[in-house]
Amino acid sequence: MNFEFISSALAQSSNQASSAPSSAPLWPMFIIIFAVFYFFLIRPQRKKQKDTQSMLDSLAKGDRIVTIGGMLGTIVAIKKKGDALSPDDTVVIKVAENTKIEMLRSSIARVLAKESETGKE
Repeated sequence: MNFEFISSALAQSSNQASSAPSSAPLWPMFIIIFAVFYFFLIRPQRKKQKDTQSMLDSLAKGDRIVTIGGMLGTIVAIKKKGDALSPDDTVVIKVAENTKIEMLRSSIARVLAKESETGKE
């Protein structure tokens, strides 16, 4: 049997293992992938959250709104956090004659019209 062939093959494999490629070329690829995720996923989501929070903070009495559930109504009262009966920020909306509903401020999807735009000042 020719053991020289086997020993030379083992010697070559040990030389190749010691000269493994470095991980330096991987770092730019990770940075590029993170940048793509940031600009296409994270940044637009943060902007949408900021716009939604701005809309919720600017709610006022008389605004015509749409809830997340799709109900239309007009805000008749806003109760701030810390009131005796409401631990969270809540709004009271009028959905029909003699029908008022109290709901969380965060359940408002969008504002249809401001009080001044409807002409009800």
